[in-house]
Amino acid sequence: DSDLSMRTLSTPSPALIFPPNSPGFQNGRGSSTSSSSVTGETVAMVHSPPPTRLTHPLIRLASKHQKEQASIDRLPDHAMIQIFSFLPTNQLCRCARVCRRWYNLAWDPRLWRTIRLTGETINVDRALKVLTRRLCQDTPNVCLMLETVIVSGCRRLTDRGLYTIAQCCPELRRLEVSGCYNISNEAVFDVVSLCPNLEHLDVSGCSKVTCISLTREASIKLSPLHGKQISIRYLDMTDCFVLEDEGLHTIAAHCTQLTHLYLRRCVRITDEGLRYLMIYCTSIKELSVSDCRFVSDFGMREIAKLESRLRYLSIAHCGRITDVGIRYIAKYCSKLRYLNARGCEGITDHGVEYLAKNCTKLKSLDIGKCPLVSDTGLEFLALNCFNLKRLSLKSCESITGQGLQIVAANCFDLQMLNVQDCEVSVDALRFVKRHCKRCIIEHTNPAFF
Repeated sequence: DSDLSMRTLSTPSPALIFPPNSPGFQNGRGSSTSSSSVTGETVAMVHSPPPTRLTHPLIRLASKHQKEQASIDRLPDHAMIQIFSFLPTNQLCRCARVCRRWYNLAWDPRLWRTIRLTGETINVDRALKVLTRRLCQDTPNVCLMLETVIVSGCRRLTDRGLYTIAQCCPELRRLEVSGCYNISNEAVFDVVSLCPNLEHLDVSGCSKVTCISLTREASIKLSPLHGKQISIRYLDMTDCFVLEDEGLHTIAAHCTQLTHLYLRRCVRITDEGLRYLMIYCTSIKELSVSDCRFVSDFGMREIAKLESRLRYLSIAHCGRITDVGIRYIAKYCSKLRYLNARGCEGITDHGVEYLAKNCTKLKSLDIGKCPLVSDTGLEFLALNCFNLKRLSLKSCESITGQGLQIVAANCFDLQMLNVQDCEVSVDALRFVKRHCKRCIIEHTNPAFF
């Protein structure tokens, strides 16, 4: 792109968003000069605003009947902006190329609080550069209106794209880059350092990210009273396989305001990492350590320090957790609403009893693939957790129809029941359906329908 084109009002081509061979791009393709392509990638182009009218002598003016059909032009500006607010980023760029009025409306600052890009082939680094330069025209080098950037699944996103966001978007509050495995710690550090209002960060599937911290330069500039803190409250690091206890220690020390933390399949995390976490992050409401196979009952003792603040806990497939760990959670986290303990084969009826008697406000429970849980455990649930809405017993070998009937007779608000691969009779399933009319039953019994 030439310097001249960037000094004038311009709008990115749909080629910025769509691959050249995609159906969406072909349907919206204009003249051959509007975009250019290179095999295998999307190329970003910049266009001047459309003319106010067609001036080519060979183009006929629309008939009176055709003009009357364009009733959308009669809508006031505020109504058009409301319509545009439902469009994704690529479609908004297309609308900006229709006519001058649409161009002005499509670039209304109220429509650009969010940028959402998806697709494995999109040149997302180039797209972010062009879009932010256009949004920075009224406030040079700074895009004050942009608060959310979602580029999940864009595998071609690199550190260069994140540097663009960090340098141009100081008001950023939400960033989702899940599945973008080419980004590294350095780019993430720049974002959290230059975007002080960032509260929501999703780096799930970014296997190179091993930590969340401020850059060294940002740490030096901060005053001691600031405490070198990051304002992130929601952090998803699912599938960040190389995250270790030391990295979790750094995250906890810098992100003390965390309320939602997801560490699914962070297989190197141990009880020691959870100990660091509980020292600094005392406001966590939702925590997932599913498939963290080194987390044991000692880790549950640390998590129990959250006490009544903890509402959501997922420990699925943590094979080292037994009734002892469940007892810690049940004793101190009385306001727990959701527990996923699927695949924790060390949990028995005694663990379910502790849970049912102390966490009476439990609404969702998954104890699938816990072969030591039987009808006795279900009876404790039925007699104490009357607000239960979701219950998964998938592959629980010791469960029978009698236990299900006890649950159905007491938990009238049950909305979902999973009894797949359980030996339960058709009569028991029909009993559940009669007493819990809104309940959806997932089962593998071909006789029940």
